[in-house]
Amino acid sequence: MSLNSINTNVGAQIALQTLDTTNAALQQAQNEVSTGLAIAQPSDNGAIWSIAQGQRAQVTALSAVTDSLNRASSALDVAVSAGQQISDLLTQLQSTALNATDASLTSTNRASLNSQYKSLLNEITQTVGQATFNGANLIKSTATTILALASADGNTKLSVPAENLSLSGLSINGTSLGTATLAGTALTAVTTAINTANNQLAVLGTSQNAVATTLTFTSNLSDSLTQGIGSLVDADVAAESATLQSLQTKQQLGVQALSIANSSSSVLLSLFRG
Repeated sequence: MSLNSINTNVGAQIALQTLDTTNAALQQAQNEVSTGLAIAQPSDNGAIWSIAQGQRAQVTALSAVTDSLNRASSALDVAVSAGQQISDLLTQLQSTALNATDASLTSTNRASLNSQYKSLLNEITQTVGQATFNGANLIKSTATTILALASADGNTKLSVPAENLSLSGLSINGTSLGTATLAGTALTAVTTAINTANNQLAVLGTSQNAVATTLTFTSNLSDSLTQGIGSLVDADVAAESATLQSLQTKQQLGVQALSIANSSSSVLLSLFRG
């Protein structure tokens, strides 16, 4: 049998405890719906939060890897584009040198061919000098290998070798078409330079493919980790929205129950009225 007391309102205490529990659950549901996270802080689930934070750190590191690979890719793109232009210029040099091997040329004709030849050499030098991206030039005489990041821990590097497409690297600096004999020597040197340049461009192209492959892998890995983090900490927003509505109704009922329980004291006072 329940005891009616003016000192202790048991019903109100129970109603208040129930309402407090409902309010706490309602706050949690509201947080999950607003943030989209079931685990947003260590207090939600320390172990899962720690795992998720570790994965987030790896995703951030992979972003740095992607930046490094993109820089290497851009430097390669510039180098290959310049290398293709140099290959075309070498073909023009070859044709000019071949024409200059004709011993019957007049001195005027030879001087014109030699001037054209020197101009083409100068264009190659200019092209090499302009093949720079973010301070990196992979085809100049002093070019060095680029070591791009290839792993989140920084222990793995992707080597992007440099190729010397300068006049000295192609061994055609100092060549001249001043005489038919010199033109013959220049023609041999330029023909060799064409083969050398094409081989170097093939190496650069291989590096382009390697960087592109590593970029794709890094992107896929980052996406997989991000999805994994989501499966650990993301809230089921649809389910939480339904829960939220249910708890809001429960909260309203709890408030009414507390109001009824608090009114019991007024009922007791009515017993003393005449």
